Amino acid sequence: MSKKDPYAALRFKEFNIFLLLRFVLVFAWSMQFIVIEWQVYSLTKDPLSLGIIGLMEIIPALSMALFAGHIVDQNEKRDLFLWCIGLFSLISLGLFFLSQDSIAETWSKNAILYAIYAFVFFGGLLRAFFGPTIFSLVALIVPKKAYPNAATWSSSTWQMASILGPAVAGFTINWIGVHWSLCVVFVLVCVSFVLALLISKKPILNPKIGEPVLQSLKEGVQFVFKTRAILGALSLDMIAVLFGGAVALLPVFAQDILKVGSEGFGILRAAPAVGAFLTMLTTAYIPISKKAGLKLLAAVFGFGLTIIAFGLSTVFWISVAALFLSGVFDGVSMVIRQTILQLKTPDNMRGRVSSVNSMFVGSSNELGAFESGVTAKLMGTVTAVVFGGTMTLITALTTAVVSPSFRSLDLEEDLAKHEKSS
Repeated sequence: MSKKDPYAALRFKEFNIFLLLRFVLVFAWSMQFIVIEWQVYSLTKDPLSLGIIGLMEIIPALSMALFAGHIVDQNEKRDLFLWCIGLFSLISLGLFFLSQDSIAETWSKNAILYAIYAFVFFGGLLRAFFGPTIFSLVALIVPKKAYPNAATWSSSTWQMASILGPAVAGFTINWIGVHWSLCVVFVLVCVSFVLALLISKKPILNPKIGEPVLQSLKEGVQFVFKTRAILGALSLDMIAVLFGGAVALLPVFAQDILKVGSEGFGILRAAPAVGAFLTMLTTAYIPISKKAGLKLLAAVFGFGLTIIAFGLSTVFWISVAALFLSGVFDGVSMVIRQTILQLKTPDNMRGRVSSVNSMFVGSSNELGAFESGVTAKLMGTVTAVVFGGTMTLITALTTAVVSPSFRSLDLEEDLAKHEKSS
């Protein structure tokens, strides 16, 4: 096999525009989420309220996921992306309005809280469309042979934005307050809209335009459940993320356990993303497609160990190190999962398969946040995090024992086929 080009996807101009666009958009989204978490916990001082944020996002995301995939497969992706960004800008503007001092003086705390939850709910509706639209758009910007490399750079960009977004949010909350932090978010979303206009419209590759919705959805779900590599990767990651959602409780750790304030909160929130980003950057040079199943299982097991270490730590730098390592393991998991999806999914089904992926993995982030909030309320914050990490360990070990076919999964042959067809 020929030597891998670590910059293969970056040799396409539109892909570079896409990466910049994705960076700005994810930076804005992650920054907004952190500011909202801080604002909500400051209003309530109740960890369950942080879990409710996740619940408010997962309900619409789950309800609309499959339908969103059908819409994406039936329509032109660039324009659909513009619609998503435009609606997101309205949500950001609404949250900016809610954070005004005059609103805090005239509205009750509950009224502000419910309004925030409502905007988060509408954001969940949009997230159902963002995932499959981005996943489908990448496949139309680069050729098949560059899919794995594009997946690595795209995921790395996402992680870089996830590093800087929370870190900047922690500092801006301290420097300019919640209100003007949300103004920054709104401006960034507007910038991402302009960048999206620089990407040309793409052909619709689905030969079944006008296919009945139920038939289309059924076909997408059946494909995922029949493709063992995809189903195994999604199931494993879903359970790990569901029980390992310690990040949702970071405001509690920052304010009440480690007592490091908003700046420390930003550092804690960014630590896992730093680890994941560095790992993803490394995989652009050192592909991890060989023995992918075994590596994915090891990554999930390592993720569980680091979550337990974080939960037990009362020292700030140890907590940061544990979260950093959790990001390293999560980065390996994400690259392998995205590579499996890109290589195993046909062009005409990318929207629907990505929607199923968002139901399994994307939504489990929010469900994991809710689970963490509930268990923290029932067991206490530290016990809840340790419990989640332990369940992640059990999941990895169980999968390794009961699924030898997944344990032996290797993607080298799939990569070779795509190189020959491109």
